[in-house]
Amino acid sequence: MKAIFHADKKWGIGKGNGLMFSLPKDMKFFRETTAGKTVVMGLNTLRSFPGGKPLKNRVNIVLSPEDVAEDVVTVHNLEELFEKIRKYPADDVFVIGGASVYRELLPYCTEALVTKVDADGGADVFVPNLDEDDNFELAFESEPEEDNGYAIKFCTYRNFAPRAL
Repeated sequence: MKAIFHADKKWGIGKGNGLMFSLPKDMKFFRETTAGKTVVMGLNTLRSFPGGKPLKNRVNIVLSPEDVAEDVVTVHNLEELFEKIRKYPADDVFVIGGASVYRELLPYCTEALVTKVDADGGADVFVPNLDEDDNFELAFESEPEEDNGYAIKFCTYRNFAPRAL
């Protein structure tokens, strides 16, 4: 399982249950990376999508105490989640938010694909700073590039001690 997100300088990932930045290159990377794959999210992340609808061309798994909708797979706890995702190739499962889901599942992820934004987005939700996590190491960092007025870098962090699912 992998995580994918963009983060500002303070490891903020969102504001007001939405994204902080409009980043077309990052969105393209997200679409291309997760298309045809399985995405895992919390209920607030699902609700943040246009019309609260699941992402197309993906298996959408929502971790929620309540049943969500017919067009998503709802799991109510980590045990149910792990049982479901074991049915898919591990490299085809992506954690996509929100902050509490990242905090819960990052220790189980083998990689985190992070688009770092060189700005402060005024976030109200954050993920753990992987640069300060002893289990994660920066394995790849692209050259900076411009995306809608922001400098971004595509980074891959590897988890050297992922927890077993």
